[in-house]
Amino acid sequence: MATQIRNGQKIVFIGDSITDCGRRDSRRPLGDGYVKLFADFMIIRESAKRVEIINKGISGDNAVGLRNRWTDDILRNRPDWLSIKIGINDLHGHVFSGNKDLAPQSYEAAYREILERTRQALPKCRILLVDPFYISRDAAPNSQRKQVLDRMPDYLAIVEKLSRTFKTWHIKTHELFGRLLKYYEPDTFCAEPVHPNPTGHLVIAEAIYQALS
Repeated sequence: MATQIRNGQKIVFIGDSITDCGRRDSRRPLGDGYVKLFADFMIIRESAKRVEIINKGISGDNAVGLRNRWTDDILRNRPDWLSIKIGINDLHGHVFSGNKDLAPQSYEAAYREILERTRQALPKCRILLVDPFYISRDAAPNSQRKQVLDRMPDYLAIVEKLSRTFKTWHIKTHELFGRLLKYYEPDTFCAEPVHPNPTGHLVIAEAIYQALS
């Protein structure tokens, strides 16, 4: 089934390194991650459409970082569709450095602000929220990976709440990878829990394509 994106429309993807994927260097302009794979799906599955796809991911970014560049990277581009994937750097920074600016409350405040600004400036823009995720089954007491997994529900609940409040599409990627990990080892999808390999990026791209279909 084809996506609801119409011919001539624009979709912008924004997020952290998982979105960036080298889009600012030799792999410009879309990088080589899920954004590029989504663009490839549009080419091979909906060849008659001409859709403008823009990648505004920046490696290492968090919700406050998005808020600080929202006018230039999103509002100025006036997308018809917008995909936001942010949160793992907020979680990591809070858990391992104790940075209160990255705590769940700060994450929610910054995330809510960018959604409010988008609704005010671009009321017709259709928004997709993509959950942060962590591809691991580590259950060892006091391990760093288990610490991340234990705090992940706090951040996922915020995305769930904001998606309901702002009536967005919502892709539960952490839950999706969790289902896949019942059958495959984490290395199938990533070399370490944060950054997917091509198979992991394909999971995300396909989930986005199906959600918009």
